[in-house]
Amino acid sequence: MTAVDTILFDIDDTLCTYRRPATDILDHSFEISGVEPFFTVRDYFARFHEFTDADTIDELRANCFAAIATDGGYDESVGRTVAEVFAAERDHGDVTFLPGAKEALAALSDHHLGIVTNGSPEMQAPKLDSLGIRDHFDVVVHAGYDGPAKPAPDPFYRALDALDSAPDRAVHVGNSLEADVPGAQAAGVGAVWVPDHTGATPDKHHPDYTVETLHDLLDKPWSA
Repeated sequence: MTAVDTILFDIDDTLCTYRRPATDILDHSFEISGVEPFFTVRDYFARFHEFTDADTIDELRANCFAAIATDGGYDESVGRTVAEVFAAERDHGDVTFLPGAKEALAALSDHHLGIVTNGSPEMQAPKLDSLGIRDHFDVVVHAGYDGPAKPAPDPFYRALDALDSAPDRAVHVGNSLEADVPGAQAAGVGAVWVPDHTGATPDKHHPDYTVETLHDLLDKPWSA
């Protein structure tokens, strides 16, 4: 087995999570907008990737909410109103480390570390800055903005090229069975899955490794 010297990370619900859950903000947005809730956060996340050609995260969210509204029989303006309230409430720097994340980054600092995330710089940079970990990474690829979104293999190739690494020397750590796991595997990169709060279980896509928290990364062969 080729030694792993490169570890790529997703950000959201992998390294960190918002202190204020998206479910709370969406509920508040419906209430302020005077609209009965007609979709959930999971509905939003399921369609997020369709709108990554937007210039900003707020535009992406507004386009997504508008499409969901239209599909649900509402005028698209209703979705955009809800999105406007959501944008005013969301603070991308208000995040906290998930268990083991800070310790894992410190312990793995002798590896080539990179970020491959679906999310714009304006959405993701405040998280890295707030956590004080921007300098831990030699490359940050904003999939969907620098190129195709995960699960396309392209953002993984881009990160590996920047790190002068190769797929068989790398693993990617992420929480999504729809984006992280198949995207990494399509690029020939080992997929490390961190189960999140959604309760999803492997069905179509099976990770190469599963870790309950990032503490468990330190028990894998590449940490020796």
